[in-house]
Amino acid sequence: MGLDELLVTRAIIETYTEKFIDYIDSDVAIVGAGPAGLTCAYYLAKGGAKVAIYERRLSIGGGIWGGGVMFSEVVVQEDAKRILDEMNIRHKPYKEPGYYMVDSVELACSLGLRCLEAGAKIFNSITVVDVKVEGSEERVSGLVVNWSPVEMSGLHVDPVTVGAKFVIDGTGHDATVARIVQDKLDKKLNTPTGKVAGERSMWAEPGEQEVPRKTGEVYPGLYLIGMAATAAHGTHRMGPIFGGMLLSGEKAAKEILDKLQKI
Repeated sequence: MGLDELLVTRAIIETYTEKFIDYIDSDVAIVGAGPAGLTCAYYLAKGGAKVAIYERRLSIGGGIWGGGVMFSEVVVQEDAKRILDEMNIRHKPYKEPGYYMVDSVELACSLGLRCLEAGAKIFNSITVVDVKVEGSEERVSGLVVNWSPVEMSGLHVDPVTVGAKFVIDGTGHDATVARIVQDKLDKKLNTPTGKVAGERSMWAEPGEQEVPRKTGEVYPGLYLIGMAATAAHGTHRMGPIFGGMLLSGEKAAKEILDKLQKI
């Protein structure tokens, strides 16, 4: 059987276009395919929501890949071990109780696979440049997106818009979507300062505890998870410990699924 190069091109363009069009309007749009975003997408899709993730990089996984100082191991604490078990992600206990070691490459790959298996869709190489708003309160109701290479090159190419009932900022330390809301809409966020406060210095124990606590809706239609929640609320960073990220994604998913049922 011979191969037709033009058929390959047609197949890729048609299939991707069908997928993108199908997700122009979704229940939830997640910005950032890091550990919190992938976990959140897994639980949302598992609960029946239509979920799209937009990741600006070619690769998913956020900060997982490098482990700690490029040693491909991360730690997950006891509270989040059940999520690893549910997703069938291998781990082993460390010498001290309550610390579980996970290969960082396996964690990144497994979270992505479980997310896709649950039914979520990941669109990589897409950068979010703005939010879509509606109503008198200017509720966040979608995203304005462009190809990442367009933004990196500084080309003047207009973006397109996608809709969602809820938007989740999972952009990590940058808290990109929250900053767009505070800067472009000149709105106060539901944070201590009304803005993105910026994360505080390393203190793992309170930092990990605060990630799921601070996870939630900070502006109508906009949720913060993971390190974006840390940055916005001004809590402590925690390094290569990922239990809080997983718990944050799970918490946001549960809250949004409850709200979607009432719509």
